[in-house]
Amino acid sequence: MADRSLRGIRLGAQSLQSEEGVVLHERMQRTYVCTSCGHDSTLTFAADAEAPETWECRACGAEAVLRVGDTTVTVDHSEDKVARTHWDMLLERRSIPELEELLEERLAFIRSRRGAGQEATSKKSA
Repeated sequence: MADRSLRGIRLGAQSLQSEEGVVLHERMQRTYVCTSCGHDSTLTFAADAEAPETWECRACGAEAVLRVGDTTVTVDHSEDKVARTHWDMLLERRSIPELEELLEERLAFIRSRRGAGQEATSKKSA
């Protein structure tokens, strides 16, 4: 047991595993070109993995497109899901005339409360 002791070894700084008998998987490199800054990023993938058409640029964070040969892949964004805003969801439930009517009701209510509040404060000060 004494010969296998970890005493005197800097834990975390050195690995106790050897690379003996390790067979690495085949790899391929793909290059992505940023559409914003023109930066090239070369990434390594497994040989049997399908490389994505786009990747985030390491330099600026914009979309980088896969380069095949001398040309880049064209990416179809037509099926991308667009985020719905609160206004879009509101318009699904109500029409513009209904919204205007609700607005007028709420404004009348607020104006009536403000008028009542001003009268109450003027009575207290008198």
